[in-house]
Amino acid sequence: MEHQGYAILGGGMAGFGAANVLFANGIRARIYDKRSRPGGLTSSFGNGDGFVFDEGVHISFTKNPRVKDLFAESTGQKFEVGNVYCNNYWQGHWIKHPAQVNLHGLPADLVVNCIKDFIEARQIENPKITNYEDWLLAAFGKTFAETFPAVYTRKYHTTDASNMSTDWLGPRLYRPNLEEMLRGALEHEPLDVFYVNEFRYPTEGGFESFISGFYDKAEVLCDHEIAAIDTKEKQLTFKDGTTHDFKKLISSLPLPIVIPLIKGVPDDVREAAAKLACTQVVVVNIGLNRPIETKPQWSYFYDEDIPFARVSYRGNLSKKSVPDGCGALQAEIYFSEKYRPLTGSPDEWIEPAIDALIKSGIVQSRAEIIHKSAIMLPFGNVIFDLDRKAAVETVHAYLDEMGIEYCGRFGQWGYIWTDAAFLSGERAARAALGLTGTVEE
Repeated sequence: MEHQGYAILGGGMAGFGAANVLFANGIRARIYDKRSRPGGLTSSFGNGDGFVFDEGVHISFTKNPRVKDLFAESTGQKFEVGNVYCNNYWQGHWIKHPAQVNLHGLPADLVVNCIKDFIEARQIENPKITNYEDWLLAAFGKTFAETFPAVYTRKYHTTDASNMSTDWLGPRLYRPNLEEMLRGALEHEPLDVFYVNEFRYPTEGGFESFISGFYDKAEVLCDHEIAAIDTKEKQLTFKDGTTHDFKKLISSLPLPIVIPLIKGVPDDVREAAAKLACTQVVVVNIGLNRPIETKPQWSYFYDEDIPFARVSYRGNLSKKSVPDGCGALQAEIYFSEKYRPLTGSPDEWIEPAIDALIKSGIVQSRAEIIHKSAIMLPFGNVIFDLDRKAAVETVHAYLDEMGIEYCGRFGQWGYIWTDAAFLSGERAARAALGLTGTVEE
């Protein structure tokens, strides 16, 4: 089976979604990746000490039966199934997520003010919503909005809610009614309203096992960093000076990366791509000489003096991610070139993260730590700032004109999970093949 001139840029979930469709149509496409191994953001890694980490927290929430079957097949039917439970940390208090319906146990004055402001906000008919801050105030009232989601926005998205749009929200922030908010203030964890429930995670090998089963469906060329894309000559030039021709090109590369590579790109398109913002993540990996006895798969942190926004617990995804009798976690600290540039090296954030883990009670002392490391992810999540919408439209229109299919979180420049990234790759491949109709998603 030959590649027949089909080239895919980026060996992550979207790239292999594209490869999957092409393979089913008799084409073993070439996947080019600048890294030394495939996997992209869904890569998993270890250093031989028994701890297996992912590049940030990755869990499959897909409800799509076909994607479930594909991911299960990739693992050889070896995966864990669980129910999502996550919680929040605020100034020494732990409460179930989402916080807006779990105020029980917080200081009385805070709870009273949250409910009072929530009621007042509901009295405003047709509030003017021009940005995410407006939406938060209308949905939750001033006290809750400013205490919880507005602070988390600065930590996770690296910019203020007033600088963000609302076109990414979907079901992600639950809007309660008054009864739900009151019940959650008076009772301990009375409601299950989180927008995801069942999750799956590979038993062995980390999250990457959900994609590694597709690796043979493409000719994967690692250590191939693109230096230039010539859409007229249909040629890729690599950093080492070599060239490869292509007939059809599918890109899952981040838009600000791929646009400057294209020869003759117009200035307005280049300028639009440069406006696009995303987070960069320092992921601090910690292994302990004891299990971590906690219920959630991950926790959110609102205190601004705690550097990380989120912590995930490896053993609660799969016990085989940690050595017997041990525990592990990952803390995520967010930066962005546009709004909060990284200060120091990734390793310099290990000790501040450990300080905060001890402060919050997750780690008892440094003496129990038997693994500590940090990695830097240059692309974490899309920032839905007020520049995004127009810039993405300009860039996508140009790629459409050039006949370059785009897919994945950073090709679409959207807020999508791994299953949606995989499906976006499949759609891009079908478009490249000129197939009409849609596959069941």
